[in-house]
Amino acid sequence: MAVTRRKRFSVTKAIVFLVLGILFVTQVYPLLWLLLYSLKSNEEILSGSFFALPHSPQWANYSAALEGNYFRYLLNSIFVTSVTMIAVIILSSLCAYAISRFRWRFGGAVMVVFLIGMMIPMQATLLPLMIIFKNMHILNTHLSIILPYVAFSMPIAIFILSGFMKTIPHEIEESAVVDGAGIGRIFSSIILPISVPPVMTVCILTFINIWNEYILAATFISSEKLKTLPFGVNSFVSQYSVNYGAIGAFLVLGALPVIIIYFLLADKITQGMVAGAVKG
Repeated sequence: MAVTRRKRFSVTKAIVFLVLGILFVTQVYPLLWLLLYSLKSNEEILSGSFFALPHSPQWANYSAALEGNYFRYLLNSIFVTSVTMIAVIILSSLCAYAISRFRWRFGGAVMVVFLIGMMIPMQATLLPLMIIFKNMHILNTHLSIILPYVAFSMPIAIFILSGFMKTIPHEIEESAVVDGAGIGRIFSSIILPISVPPVMTVCILTFINIWNEYILAATFISSEKLKTLPFGVNSFVSQYSVNYGAIGAFLVLGALPVIIIYFLLADKITQGMVAGAVKG
């Protein structure tokens, strides 16, 4: 009987490790491939040997990437992402607080409206937004991409934050009211500090999504001074030639901040995603 259980356990464990190994390879391999791609010459890349190691690492590709207005695009991405994250945290936390903690008739309906926003594809809004922003005279400005970024990031942020805030005991707020605290004080001094784990999750998810976004930036931004990192890749494509190695190096440099931040704060993501479920 014990032998049978050991065999079952071993088989189950082997299957789990196999699945995890496959997931690890599928997630890590594209990053390794991109790193090798960035160290190849155009001839090696165009030869079709995608899996081969570079004969001689082309570190000049990284020099070309840095010279291609990388730092300007980096600052633009940092500015746009930071403003978006601050706006999303403030607005979504206030909305989540009102939906989850206030007792009012239309709280559930408002939540459904925000959840519907998660189902709207970004591509379906490009033409209407183009017309609206043109009439508002904000095309080719950072505001024209920050506004859609905030709008598309808020539904998932409200979903995460409201799910956590519902698990906070109401006795905490009742005690604060007895002590004379108002709604603003309760939110800023009690609810928001308690909600740090899901807030960190929202920050990281928003950062990753906005940092890598290309479609809206390519549609609404045309000025060289305002381009963000993903859209800056086009700088290495001219009418008669393409510097593929520099593009690879540029993509590596663009993905590096996201990878570093994700690994540094991976525990925060897990804690924030499961916090509400554990307390519930």
